Amino acid sequence: MSQNSPEETLTKTIIQLIRDKKPRTVQQLADLAKEKTSIPEKEIIKHVLRLQSQGKITFKELPTQPPQKLGTYLKTKEAYWYWTTLILTLATTLTVFTVPEEAYPLVYIRYVLGALFVLWLPGYSFIRALFPAQNKSGKPAKPLDPIERTALSLGMSLALVSIVGLLLNYTPWGIRLTPIVLSLLSLTAIFATASVVREYRNKLRKETE
Repeated sequence: MSQNSPEETLTKTIIQLIRDKKPRTVQQLADLAKEKTSIPEKEIIKHVLRLQSQGKITFKELPTQPPQKLGTYLKTKEAYWYWTTLILTLATTLTVFTVPEEAYPLVYIRYVLGALFVLWLPGYSFIRALFPAQNKSGKPAKPLDPIERTALSLGMSLALVSIVGLLLNYTPWGIRLTPIVLSLLSLTAIFATASVVREYRNKLRKETE
């Protein structure tokens, strides 16, 4: 009688574990397989992915390995909102300082970006820092639905702009265009950065649980 090869034995073990234990992720399956065999975890994961590509086993969703560095996470789709926020903020700042009010029709771009800059971006960044958005691999402590997030973002933007104006009123710079724009630029960048760092840490924590 011919003896099964290590790959055939591992395949049977994996299929049996899926049938009996019903793991939800590749990592869970690899951990279970490690208890049954002496094969390294990396080899088990490669074998599981091979079986998945061959259609022998199926997962609803293959989780990706968590990024090891924040720089890697910032290049993923989950961080696109962060770069969009920074780009809009910087574009608004440049438009305000370079496009005069008499420059039609370019001034309409200034109006649109200015409205987003005042009514949306500061509050959105602040709310997202408080309540990181739910993603594929992590959940915030208190998730918000899109309507709640939109309403809170608008309300918080108005509140932050009012607070910035009040504070500037007691400074030597006063309530003028330049200090207001630079203050909102700084706040939005700080809140957005804090938010993306929280989401990154949540992702790492959920992936390692």
